[in-house]
Amino acid sequence: VWSTDITYIRLGQGFAYLVAIMDWYSRKVLSWRLSNSLDTAFCVECLEDALQTYGKPEIFNSDQGSQFTSIAFTDVLKREEIQISMDGRGRALDNIFVERLWRTVKYEDVYLKGYVNMSELILGLTEYFSFYNQERPHQCLAYRTPDQVYMSAQGGGAVIVDRFGTEQLSATTSTGQRRPATQQIGNTA
Repeated sequence: VWSTDITYIRLGQGFAYLVAIMDWYSRKVLSWRLSNSLDTAFCVECLEDALQTYGKPEIFNSDQGSQFTSIAFTDVLKREEIQISMDGRGRALDNIFVERLWRTVKYEDVYLKGYVNMSELILGLTEYFSFYNQERPHQCLAYRTPDQVYMSAQGGGAVIVDRFGTEQLSATTSTGQRRPATQQIGNTA
């Protein structure tokens, strides 16, 4: 499962909008883009980059923002035969992994550096996302980095438990494509 969202970043001179696509399993930031407007194009460009670089997920999750419900964006997902999943309106916790990413990016980088303009922000976030994926250990990943988990395809990423007590774990095939695997947990009697 991949997910996406947009956040805004206050600059010394105006605002910037940041979109990122994250792999739920590993928390790896697969692609990101900045824009000075909320035009759909930068989101589509981010999606196309992630698909070209990492292949395609089975499911793509987003909120119901106009960029992600646009024909341009959904047509890319449909063309690639990716299942579209959208959060409930106003339910930020449905996309908790990306919301947590925004908090991390802002508190570990953006607020500390106080970027003045888009050029500074691009350079800073390029460095930060490299650090985030390659060097920053995550507690939820057993203190491994997103890259370590993504490359090894060993668990520790997104775990979804349905109401019947079945734990859905994302697994990886030998070709690197994600597939769901199911494991019973708890009392199923």
